[in-house]
Amino acid sequence: MRDLTAAHADWSAHPAKRWITIARKRTGAWLAEAPAPVGDPAARTAALVAEGPPLVLGLDLPLGLPRAWAAARPEPGFPAFLRALPPGFLEVSDTLETVGPDRPFYPRHGLRGMTRAAHAAALGFMSPADLSRLCDRATAERPAGAPLFWTLGANQTGKAAIAAWRDWLSPALLAGAPYRLWPFEGGLHALLAPGTAVLAETYPAEAMRQLGIRLPGSKRAQPARLAAAPDLRAAMERLAVRPTPGLDAAIATGFGRDAAGEDRFDSLLGLLCVVAVLDGARPDFIPDDPWVRRWEGWVLGQTALPPPPPLPAAGTPYGRYDETPRAN
Repeated sequence: MRDLTAAHADWSAHPAKRWITIARKRTGAWLAEAPAPVGDPAARTAALVAEGPPLVLGLDLPLGLPRAWAAARPEPGFPAFLRALPPGFLEVSDTLETVGPDRPFYPRHGLRGMTRAAHAAALGFMSPADLSRLCDRATAERPAGAPLFWTLGANQTGKAAIAAWRDWLSPALLAGAPYRLWPFEGGLHALLAPGTAVLAETYPAEAMRQLGIRLPGSKRAQPARLAAAPDLRAAMERLAVRPTPGLDAAIATGFGRDAAGEDRFDSLLGLLCVVAVLDGARPDFIPDDPWVRRWEGWVLGQTALPPPPPLPAAGTPYGRYDETPRAN
């Protein structure tokens, strides 16, 4: 069985809240280390790639853009867009007056009376649902994730995406970093190659469901993380992931009492999701939807699809919801 390296970074707009857990598969066995600060993501990824075996790096941040917004873009898909981000695109608007297709992120601060419906209307969308990618929508197995362009609240992901795209991914891709973006450039196993990092979006709440881990309370609380330890260890045993003494101690202490405990916990959940797909315990599922494969992306290991939304009326700026993106 080929040697592999798997890693998962629990991402945040704040560098102190970025934690990574790494596992190496050598001679057929996985050995997972304790979570550690990400540090410089480009340098960290380069060091892992330099070890030789193919690397899959899961990232708890959006990799993709909603189809309602992407329909007007000239690029063939998200990787090309990310390589050359338009000036001003990542600027967060203070008010709806400056929101538009060229500056979609909003709001910088809480404002009386603001709504996602008004945000969607400012972008020319038909409804607030158009702010979301397919993988952000609720399924029968989990609630909806936050829309990419919304940057307010505890569950928003927009600020994390801005930080990663602006400070790391776009400059790295433009400089020729050996990154491949799943699922835009192919299936996970087809992208594996020595000297290459395959980057894939993950969602710890989805990973926890996939792994069968029950959390009796908030993951922000150390007692809840401690109570989840038996399920976590059982999942690791099923996946043949052996912990180092440092990781074993982290699990035994609920990943610590400090505020970063939930980030360390999430980094391990994401890692196990990556391992599960690499080893075939979860399918490398990608919906047969050209918008997903070119622009929106998908969550690694997720197989549940949201119910289809109502189709927009003919003549809307982006046509039918299931319309194939135009070729460029």
